[in-house]
Amino acid sequence: MTESNRTVSWSVQDTPIGPLLLAATPDGLVNVVFRAGERTARDAVARLAARFGTEPVRDRSGHLDQAIRELDGYFSGALREFAVALDWSLCTGFNRRVLHELAEGVPYGTVVGYQTLADRVGEPGAARAVGMAMGANPLPVVVPCHRVVESGGGIGGFGGGLEIKRTLLALEGVLPEPLF
Repeated sequence: MTESNRTVSWSVQDTPIGPLLLAATPDGLVNVVFRAGERTARDAVARLAARFGTEPVRDRSGHLDQAIRELDGYFSGALREFAVALDWSLCTGFNRRVLHELAEGVPYGTVVGYQTLADRVGEPGAARAVGMAMGANPLPVVVPCHRVVESGGGIGGFGGGLEIKRTLLALEGVLPEPLF
């Protein structure tokens, strides 16, 4: 499925959790990719080209400029809520509903259980599906899937790796600062 005639801009931003590839369309930030070294960035750009039917352009202006400023603010502890416009076109259906609820209903410095998030979107039997939605989140950090934890108190999984999840939760004051 492609969405032709949509400009996609991308850039790689160095952050305390490693390089993040950021991509945006005219509608907003559309993708954040962890561990964006050369190969990962190339693969992510190829996936975006296939999805949108156009070759993404390396450019930090527009929504990327705002996203970069906000991420810098977030990692410095000065920003607690992202305001950059988001393009939700890389997720649909249940995943989109869950990610919207996560973005709007789980503020900085808090966590939510997979089951609680399933209940909030009216799908009480879907805790595992919530976990799958977190793993498919095209906008991690900005749409804070790191804030979703196991109902029994465990940290749960994380597509960026547990080290990054612990670092983000420590940044937000949910966990003590990791000893690594």
